[in-house]
Amino acid sequence: MKSNLISKSETSEVLAQVAAQWKVEIPKIKNLKIYEFEDGQIIVGEGLTAIKIGENYLPFLSDSVTLAKFPSVMVDMGAVKFMCNGANVMRPGIRSFGEFEKGQIVCIIEESQKKSLAVGRALVSSQEMAQMSKGIVIENLHYISDKYWEAKKTIKD
Repeated sequence: MKSNLISKSETSEVLAQVAAQWKVEIPKIKNLKIYEFEDGQIIVGEGLTAIKIGENYLPFLSDSVTLAKFPSVMVDMGAVKFMCNGANVMRPGIRSFGEFEKGQIVCIIEESQKKSLAVGRALVSSQEMAQMSKGIVIENLHYISDKYWEAKKTIKD
């Protein structure tokens, strides 16, 4: 994994893309460090950790301040082991949820410790989901124990 510190202009460009995609306010950061993978990046800056996979930016699971800005769904304990293996979120496993639109980034939380397990993209809106009793609701994009989670452990901030 190679890393590089990007320029101030590149940093502001990346932050603008992230803010536009997430539709949340991003703090001003002077320098971002980017860790390159064959199919993605981990982006680290003061007060922000994110992942870029293709054209998608995702908040990193350990970045609780950023995750709090996103809507969330709470899953039952039966769903936890599946979520940590990359499974998508199925409607029967959801205990409670906030409001979100189709295509929006959603944080997936487990019910006992209220810890973030995964980040995904909503395949339906929360209104549609309320009417469902089965089916896939959220595509799991980043989860505890995935390669980005494991690689971040080796990064010294």
